[in-house]
Amino acid sequence: MIQTSNISPNQLIHETSPYLLQHAHNPVDWHAWNSKTLQKAVTENKMMLISIGYSACHWCHVMEHESFENREIARIMNENFICIKVDREERPDVDAIYMDAIQIIHGHGGWPLNCFALPDGRPFYGGTYFRPEQWKNLLENISNLYKTSPQEIIGQAGKVTEGISESNFLPAETKDQVFDQKFIDETFAKWQQSFDVKSGGFKGAPKFPMPNNLLFLLRYIHASKNETMRNFLELTLERMASGGIYDQLGGGFARYSVDAEWKVPHFEKMLYDNAQLISLYCEAFSFTKNEKYLQVAKETAGFVLRELASAEGFFFSALDADSEGEEGKFYVWTKAEIEKILETEAALFIEFYGIDQESLWEDGKSILTKNETVAAFAYRKNMEVKSLEKQLDDSRRKLFAEREKRTRPGLDDKALCSWNALMIKALTGLYAATGDDFYLNSATKAAHFLIQHFIKPDGSLVRTYKNGPSAIDGFLEDYAFLAEALTELYQVTFDEFWIQEARKLTDFTILNFYDKEDGLFWFTGNRSHELVTRKKEIHDNVIPSSNSAMANVLFKLGHIFENEDYSKIAERMLNKVLGNIKKYPAAFSNWGILLIYNTGTFYEVVISGPDALLRRGELSEFYFPSKLILGSTSKSEIPVLKDRFKPGKTMIYVCTKSECKKPAETVAEAISLLCYN
Repeated sequence: MIQTSNISPNQLIHETSPYLLQHAHNPVDWHAWNSKTLQKAVTENKMMLISIGYSACHWCHVMEHESFENREIARIMNENFICIKVDREERPDVDAIYMDAIQIIHGHGGWPLNCFALPDGRPFYGGTYFRPEQWKNLLENISNLYKTSPQEIIGQAGKVTEGISESNFLPAETKDQVFDQKFIDETFAKWQQSFDVKSGGFKGAPKFPMPNNLLFLLRYIHASKNETMRNFLELTLERMASGGIYDQLGGGFARYSVDAEWKVPHFEKMLYDNAQLISLYCEAFSFTKNEKYLQVAKETAGFVLRELASAEGFFFSALDADSEGEEGKFYVWTKAEIEKILETEAALFIEFYGIDQESLWEDGKSILTKNETVAAFAYRKNMEVKSLEKQLDDSRRKLFAEREKRTRPGLDDKALCSWNALMIKALTGLYAATGDDFYLNSATKAAHFLIQHFIKPDGSLVRTYKNGPSAIDGFLEDYAFLAEALTELYQVTFDEFWIQEARKLTDFTILNFYDKEDGLFWFTGNRSHELVTRKKEIHDNVIPSSNSAMANVLFKLGHIFENEDYSKIAERMLNKVLGNIKKYPAAFSNWGILLIYNTGTFYEVVISGPDALLRRGELSEFYFPSKLILGSTSKSEIPVLKDRFKPGKTMIYVCTKSECKKPAETVAEAISLLCYN
């Protein structure tokens, strides 16, 4: 590594993002993305070099050490470009524009993302990771071309920017579209061709968990009673939790597996992955009653609450893949290390986890993976299952305690609004599954923090928090995910404060993000303009798209508040992307969940009376995902609850949008009205 300790800090020293601060002592004269920097590029008529990454990104660190700490390379960058460092997690709007540019140019993208742009921000070339000599040559070639043939670069920038703008356009929606089961079945039939029936998940490598895809699959299986696909889903859930992508000692999932068997993770751990996977495994438990799924959810929540939770109650963003400059060093083991720590218990542990065999990785180090079930291993070893489980648990505790002495991976200690909202939703679901107040208290503490520190007096959101709220305005995903989390929190507490806050956020979003002509929402609000074009996000990826999340929020709030405007916007949004759902189901799975809501019967289960929360807990024993559970222990003015309170009596009303069935006094009666089976 090139030593840079004697280099004066650049402009990033004034930032709070851990990723930006990592580059504050580079010899590159880095600037943050802001209006002052953008004006500097225009004033000096210098090209922009926009380098985008995030703190847990392994190859971002590699390129920094190889190129951005190199004085000669830094000199070329400083002389010819306004160099801008962007944390993609802080500024997903900037990342989206320049990622689109790279994908238009090369057909693929990734991080680190390095994009060259004109002084006005229009991109014309770029790529991802470059080796030092490649990078140096590219810098020199682009600098020379801009001096000798600027019109060539300007022409290319115009074409790329036009391509980015065109990516926003969708065909006009079809009027009076009928949402039906046949459409979903045809969509699913096409999608299942990509399923990996051997290892679970989707074919090929790398393998991402894609929790929203699996959540849609779970909902589809429930609706269709497709046992073959149920087996596939359970295979996927089992293989993910047994593989190296799952931390067998401390709980929690790495971002993805570099292979097709879930064995070797890219070791970074992200809040958004783990939050969504908690929700997925909780719902899978509710559907299957498989206790292993609930255990995975609890262990993953344990990881987040132990390693990513702040004292104030909010959640940090990520743990690095690296520690002591080596990827995965914190998590892997040699056979000798395990033998020394476990002594007489080592042989059984080594055999179960395939140390030096199936779990071997590189340099004599193994990634802990389960290669057979506890029951199968116990049978083979002629042991009692409970005895084996106890011995393995004891061994894991000892190894975990020893691992805690190691140098920890770096922590990205900024809080992101949308990711925190996902975690609030996850904890709410875990409370519903377990009834454990610890999870509910954690969720409400985080929610109160977000409402107090992320919502400004005018009702707008900030994106990030570190030692105070940032100056970065919230994006559509922040509003949508937080409104969704508060709606879920209301449904387990019946505290109307949460649903009223969700409605305020929704109304603000409609006023400031909604494009009435197109029927979808902009990713940035009306007052947030410093990009070459404004985008709409519709593709569901590892995280659901902000538009699909907003459509789901509007659908639910339309039911709760009997608000036809909300309902019509949600229906129009779904209609707008309907053709895309059928063509690219994996990229529209959260839209697919909304399609299921609109295709089958969607229930409003209203519980009113002194025992409303008790009945709500009893209802959690049953799985019926196309529903809202609403309630109150006293009189309520919320439309769906109004005039339903009867003093001293708890009643359960099972309703659809068009009718309510006879009120029930017991959960068993209510379940029979839901046609539960």
